[in-house]
Amino acid sequence: MPLTDLVAAFGVGLLGAGHCLGMCGGIAAAVSFGTPQQKNKFPYIALYNFGRLLSYGLFGAIAGGIVSGVIEVTQISQELLWLRLAAAIMMILLALYIGRFWNGLTYIENAGHVIWKHVSPLTKKFLPLRTPIAALPFGFLWGWLPCGLVYSALSWAAVAGNALHGLLIMLAFGLGTLPAMLFVGSAAETAKKLLNNMIFRRISSLILLMYGIVTAYSVYNQL
Repeated sequence: MPLTDLVAAFGVGLLGAGHCLGMCGGIAAAVSFGTPQQKNKFPYIALYNFGRLLSYGLFGAIAGGIVSGVIEVTQISQELLWLRLAAAIMMILLALYIGRFWNGLTYIENAGHVIWKHVSPLTKKFLPLRTPIAALPFGFLWGWLPCGLVYSALSWAAVAGNALHGLLIMLAFGLGTLPAMLFVGSAAETAKKLLNNMIFRRISSLILLMYGIVTAYSVYNQL
């Protein structure tokens, strides 16, 4: 698969880190504060995020595998270009969402609540986190939290070509979110203020917007 796809997925996670801190940062902080005071917090935070990345990888593998399987069976490769165009449009919508130009992506997030209402009660069974390893399944379940950022990356994973490529796309995206999500306490608050700064958000959104437009134009010319 093109290295540019992985770099782009990583960039989406990195540039959307402010959104990640807003959605999941409180959970990461709760993981830290909910552990015994005398224990080192980092293993809990690290395993929580590792579990979150595992869920992203699973989503990517399933989406990439299903789409590639359908295309292989039906032999309608032309449809893949339309799906790639849809993924590029999702990137454009994500850019508008991050820059707070348009919040239409929240409707897609709301659709995800149908699944989340069944997954959310399971997370409570792991609290309080008594050992670091308990943070792994806890993070895996929180990876199902409805998030427009994740759904946008998942649209790229779906058209990646196969299950392995879909997995790699989502792992690259997850790694992009990791630096911000590893912050805890006062460091998390400082990072959150920086990443949610409107200037930073607008610059990030314009970068993603340009990438989405260029990608959409490239795919459109192949139709």
